[in-house]
Amino acid sequence: MSKLATEADDDFSTDRTNKKTTVRNGRRFRKSLVDEHYDVIVVGSGIGGLTNAALSSLLGKKVCVLEQHYTAGGFTHAYRRKGYEWDVGVHYIGEVHKEYSSLRRIFDVISNSRLKWAEMDPVYDKIVLGNEEYDFVAGKDNFISHLVERFPDDERAINLYVELVRKLSKQSAKYFAGQALPLWFAKVYNQFRPLFVSKEFFLTTREVLESLTSNQKLISVLTGQWGDYGHVPKESAFLMHALLAKHYLAGAAYPVGGASAIAREIIPTIVKSGGGVFTDALVEEVLIKNNTAYGVKLSNGCEITADKIVSNIGFVKTMQKLLPESIQSEHKISHWMNEVNLSSSSICLYAGFKGDSKELNLHSTNLWLYPNSDHEGNVERFQNTTKDDVETELPLVYISFPSTKDPQWSTHFPNKSTVEIVSITHSHWFEQWQGTEWNKRGDEYIAYKEALSQKLLNKLFERKPQLRDKLDYYELSTPLSTQFYQHNVEGEIYGLDHRVERFNKSFLHPQTPIKNLYLTGADIMTAGVGGALMGGVMTTMRMQGLRKMSQVTKLLKRYSNNS
Repeated sequence: MSKLATEADDDFSTDRTNKKTTVRNGRRFRKSLVDEHYDVIVVGSGIGGLTNAALSSLLGKKVCVLEQHYTAGGFTHAYRRKGYEWDVGVHYIGEVHKEYSSLRRIFDVISNSRLKWAEMDPVYDKIVLGNEEYDFVAGKDNFISHLVERFPDDERAINLYVELVRKLSKQSAKYFAGQALPLWFAKVYNQFRPLFVSKEFFLTTREVLESLTSNQKLISVLTGQWGDYGHVPKESAFLMHALLAKHYLAGAAYPVGGASAIAREIIPTIVKSGGGVFTDALVEEVLIKNNTAYGVKLSNGCEITADKIVSNIGFVKTMQKLLPESIQSEHKISHWMNEVNLSSSSICLYAGFKGDSKELNLHSTNLWLYPNSDHEGNVERFQNTTKDDVETELPLVYISFPSTKDPQWSTHFPNKSTVEIVSITHSHWFEQWQGTEWNKRGDEYIAYKEALSQKLLNKLFERKPQLRDKLDYYELSTPLSTQFYQHNVEGEIYGLDHRVERFNKSFLHPQTPIKNLYLTGADIMTAGVGGALMGGVMTTMRMQGLRKMSQVTKLLKRYSNNS
């Protein structure tokens, strides 16, 4: 019998090795545990903040990371309920199973190689357009050959596409070089950027793909992962699409020990240098004097000072929530807010099933389910519906099987399996419950969640009918859940949007107009764990300054050579 959770319980257990209710990732904030002054304070413990904190620590800095949630990790954290565990944002990561890759090297450095990776099945993504299925297979040649088999008349276009995404990936260092430069220098550099990189960096995904092929079905297949950055082909920047496609071209992997292992294995690097990662530590304001940041004030009234402050809570929230109104007015931040848009919101069903992966015939391949090949049309029709029209076809359903991806799963959760089912939604559909208390939103909210849950479960059972009788537990997260746990503005999942215009905003830079205040994470780079990770690297380089920024690259190279 399935059990519906009315709201997520406040379960602190994130340590698989300890059955007690504990906060494994980070220490709960107490004034007695925190020093009065640090070299660096990082607000927010998502992967961008942890990367910046770990690299700064390895460069000799004492760093304090402050996280408002009960556990560190941001969207890399995991949670338990009723004997099951789910990740909340890390469904798969590309390249890290390859020791030579840049992302793997960075993860090895900041975790001192404690973080391990398990490679997924060769078919890492299955794109389903109506009744037609297309496999994305690990390895460039495999990827090409499987697509050519399905689209034999477009062999040249497929080869050109793969060459192009690899080309843009190689040129991305030049494209984002300004993020490591002083703000004034970056503005100048970005004016000349079109001279250094391919024109496709400044076009939409549809514009680029239609220059390669007129086969709309092929374009729909190639963009079958658009849910990973939240925009259909005509809206998304091709640079975002290309970086993501290249990211997975060699296949994908999952952290051994689950998503929470990411923060768990990075935190010791920060602690070793005298720093700390503290949870239940909500920062209300950055302390500023003479346009210079010198500390933070927490919701409990505690003030901590530091030489430099780094915000990893997103561009909009940093500017609107952490800066005093006088500073916002002085730097005309309201004008910036008019130039950026938030990414899409989502619903996610977390489901638990009786039986292990073998018994239930589950694999690690992710499923991308679409009603048909018309991505733009499906989204447009969905946008024209109301929240009460629960019968409307969802334009996208993504299904992940996290319990199949972690080789340690069966040791800790024998005879159990988990599934996550994600789709997009509109934050305004939940406006009537804004301001209500967690777990006290009323019967109408519970009923609405149940209707959405059944809709997502039906999508799962269409593909995996063997799971229907094995369902043991499920609960649905909404944009309100994301707001509650992540303190996002509207429950958005990717920070800022990923349209072409977003990447031309000079103020989306690690360095802010306030001296000693920096930004990091996905908003200064791109969506996803890899983008946020690189955001942490770029922020660290900018903090080091032009003369010392090479220390970061030397650190990465030295570690790579030693290992």
